[in-house]
Amino acid sequence: MNAASGFFRPSARATESSFWALEDVGFEVRRGDVIGLIGRNGAGKSTLLKILSRITEPTTGEVRVRGRVGSLLEVGTGFHPELTGRENVFLNGAILGMRKAEIAKKFDEIVAFAEVERFLDTQVKFYSSGMYMRLAFAVAAHLEPEILVVDEVLAVGDSAFQKKCLGKMGAVATEGRTVIFVSHNMGAINRLCQTAVWLDKGRIVAHGPTAEVVANYLVVDSSDSGQCQWSEGIADPDVDEFRLYSVRIQNQQGAVTSVVDVRYPFMLSFDYEFLKHLPYCRVGFILSTADGTGLFETYDTDQEANQGPRPPGRYRFRCEIPGHLLLPGAYSISVAAGMPNIKTLLWRENVLSLTVEDTAISGDTRAQPYGVIRPKLKWERLAQ
Repeated sequence: MNAASGFFRPSARATESSFWALEDVGFEVRRGDVIGLIGRNGAGKSTLLKILSRITEPTTGEVRVRGRVGSLLEVGTGFHPELTGRENVFLNGAILGMRKAEIAKKFDEIVAFAEVERFLDTQVKFYSSGMYMRLAFAVAAHLEPEILVVDEVLAVGDSAFQKKCLGKMGAVATEGRTVIFVSHNMGAINRLCQTAVWLDKGRIVAHGPTAEVVANYLVVDSSDSGQCQWSEGIADPDVDEFRLYSVRIQNQQGAVTSVVDVRYPFMLSFDYEFLKHLPYCRVGFILSTADGTGLFETYDTDQEANQGPRPPGRYRFRCEIPGHLLLPGAYSISVAAGMPNIKTLLWRENVLSLTVEDTAISGDTRAQPYGVIRPKLKWERLAQ
């Protein structure tokens, strides 16, 4: 039995100036499947979820859905700001097609999951974004829809809440219900989803086993030249304080490369500009494995000397990654800049691809190491 399936095809009247958010997209999701949707911002993922949730009608084509759909597409979707948290639980449950008795049966469990007991009778317009998200997710996940549609739920909330969300989605999947999950967190996609659909510019690039699709996405979607340069600079939409002009990988000789030797350090260099005086800001990168597992993130403000106000002007920073840290294999590098808890200035996923090679000949390096990193630590023999 199909849980959800869709097919969208442009009409013959489409002209060269037409813009199609989705074009020739067709796939099938069966009952109990957990499928991930991946792709860059603007690829059409959220539009597809809105069509599957029947929020938006396709211009042409059709969607066939069998089962009750619970959607969490934005923070607090379906909540009324003037109503209390308690009232919104019942309102949102009714919107999802639940009877009052069904909502009441799950009410205590929803509130406990959301951790908003103290503010349950407060109007949700006074909630923080984190409280809003916790309650919205709790309602959508606990009212037992046959199909749960989730769009980037991990973008809001602290790490403990994100872990709880992943655990709940995993539990929903084991109960035989269908989950359609959009996220830029490739590690979460790999852990939760059996299959994945990669969208780009409104079209399906790949559809298949998650590990295979994610690995291809991370490699193809990034530059393998060892550097990216933007003559006019880049930043997130509506950002006029910051521009990133280049990011490059350099070996210990300073040459730009995408392939490094596991034994030697290499550098990531950044060239950026602050166009306004900022009280503080950080610029850095996230290193992930080929399957999307995040290894670490680091920022220029990790050094105390780089903390504090940022006057307008051009900046050039370099970060050194030591040798004997990474296992041989493929990695991706994403870049980020912003003022934590205030504003994101830049987020670009999978900007660069990195290959770490093991060229050592010594016998102790031939065995496959355990873990995700391989630091060369100091061992010292002590006198007995």
